[in-house]
Amino acid sequence: MFDIEEELKKLPAKPGVYMMINDREEIIYVGKAVSLKNRVRQYFQDSRGKSPKIVKMVSHIARFTYTITDSELEALILECNLIKEYRPKYNTMLMDDKAYPFIRVTLEEDYPRVMFSRTQKRDKSRYFGPYTSAGAVKETLKLLHKLYRIRTCNRSLPADIGKDRPCLNHQIGLCNAPCQGGVSKEEYRKSVDAAMDFLGGKYDVVLKDLEQRMKAAAAEWRFEEAGAIKELYQNVQKVAQKQKITGNRGEEKDVLGCYLEGYDAVIQSFFVRDGKMIGRDDFHMNIDKEDTPEQVMNGFVKQFYAGTPYIPAEIHLPVEIEDRELVESWLTARKGRKVTIKVPQKGEKAAMVELAAKNAMMVLKRDRDKIKREEEQTVKAAAWIGDLLGLEGIHRMEAFDISNISGCESVGSMVVFEDGRPRKSDYRRFRIRTVVGPDDYASMLEVLTRRFTHGLREREQLDVQHRHSNEGANVPDPDKIQRSEDYAGSFVRFPDLILMDGGKGQVTMAKRALAECGLDIPVCGMVKDDFHRTRALYYEGRELDIDPHSEAFKLITRIQDEAHRFAITYHRNLRSKDQIHSVLDDIEGIGPVRRKALMRSFGDVERISKASVEELMEVPEMNRRAAEQVVEYFGNVLKKVQD
Repeated sequence: MFDIEEELKKLPAKPGVYMMINDREEIIYVGKAVSLKNRVRQYFQDSRGKSPKIVKMVSHIARFTYTITDSELEALILECNLIKEYRPKYNTMLMDDKAYPFIRVTLEEDYPRVMFSRTQKRDKSRYFGPYTSAGAVKETLKLLHKLYRIRTCNRSLPADIGKDRPCLNHQIGLCNAPCQGGVSKEEYRKSVDAAMDFLGGKYDVVLKDLEQRMKAAAAEWRFEEAGAIKELYQNVQKVAQKQKITGNRGEEKDVLGCYLEGYDAVIQSFFVRDGKMIGRDDFHMNIDKEDTPEQVMNGFVKQFYAGTPYIPAEIHLPVEIEDRELVESWLTARKGRKVTIKVPQKGEKAAMVELAAKNAMMVLKRDRDKIKREEEQTVKAAAWIGDLLGLEGIHRMEAFDISNISGCESVGSMVVFEDGRPRKSDYRRFRIRTVVGPDDYASMLEVLTRRFTHGLREREQLDVQHRHSNEGANVPDPDKIQRSEDYAGSFVRFPDLILMDGGKGQVTMAKRALAECGLDIPVCGMVKDDFHRTRALYYEGRELDIDPHSEAFKLITRIQDEAHRFAITYHRNLRSKDQIHSVLDDIEGIGPVRRKALMRSFGDVERISKASVEELMEVPEMNRRAAEQVVEYFGNVLKKVQD
């Protein structure tokens, strides 16, 4: 049992990160502190002066855990990683998780490639970007391959030269076939250098060369070739006018503006590169009514720049943020060059920030109906399901389904919806181990027992890790932490509601599994009609009708379809790998001929399992010994399930 008062006494006066956890083992808040002892204790002292949001959050804390770091900077890095990983309910959360594309030139290769990339790594490649449009990157790459005929294959050159025939790109004139020795390493590198000049903004050289080639082709009456070159010329002009790539020595900055209203906030970002605005983007954030612009901007800067691969030299904000100097140090370390955060007060720079704020306001007003509609389809729909069942606080729902075909190996699926939205990182598949044949009830019992047994085991491990953490465990390099299994796995968090793909029988299996694990979680069945469509919910011994036009009904249908899709996909993958077979193959004396004959006569394995020896012997290919083997086999399976 976690004693908060006792654990508060053990807090060290050192920098670190703390996590508040509720009784469902969900991390509801992540924060950093210069002194864990002082910061964490403040939450449990007199509530006067605290915002309603903090008071509400504290009321849900069942326990807390923390990690000591060597410095406040390390604490900031770890805090950003954990917020991004667990998306705690009471942190100001960035709803969008966008990754802007780059163009990567693989200079570490003897024959470099020019390719699309979503990440910017610290390697020998050269990166151009980020671009604000993936479509613009792809169009630019197409143009580069037409202009310079650079390879796109993954062959290891020069080791693989001449080992295979050239690809289609060579046949259609988009590659000089270095894989065949068709171009020397030096000549190929000239093409790559020219492509990098183009990406660096030296369009005039390319346009002049294309113009000369176009005129020469026309003068020699090669009009088809001249027309193709003219098309390239026009495409280069288009790129020169609309695409500006970073990397030049001009001014590079992000200008941020924000607008808050109620529980919604929008951040508008202007991307300025080489002194020109190359694009803009908007980001929606989940906030609380009491959140201030300072708090919202603080949360955005940490979350956005922890994930984006490119950090500009300057970031202009509308308001000051907490620990500005500390955040600057962190971003400088990430970029490898000085990064400055400014709050312009007057002049052109302040006007740009104000313009970004006005754009944020327009975006929020434009998207308000969309946001409201999405909320009705997700959070409110989940709440309506709770109201129908007489349950409060329906946050996490888990749905289960079983898939098998004619006795083939059964598989189970677990899909997770939080606040009405799928949490795909927590989806899990189960390959049935103990059940033979198409017994959905026994298979479901196995899946649920394994799911919650695993969850209880994870919770025990979590308690051990928690005690170790609170004894003063250090994290030597928080910047390398991408996923922390120390705090929560996909099984350790139990659902507020379990949804079964079926009625009374499946609900009974779920309750049996929960009872064996000593758990009490509401279980509801999703009942289908004869056309395999959801028609009602089965809960506490009775069927509850749902308005088929309601958002709650639509959410239940989405959950049921997702559980079914996830199970079927896994089953198909196994079948495609030839990893499954008919259960009849496991019966002694039943080979391919008898198996096909039985399936032809009875239609499916379930009917075969219920047939008597005499009925089985009516199949011409069967004899008494083989029939007795079948009856004995399925009799043992039934006895095992009943036990």
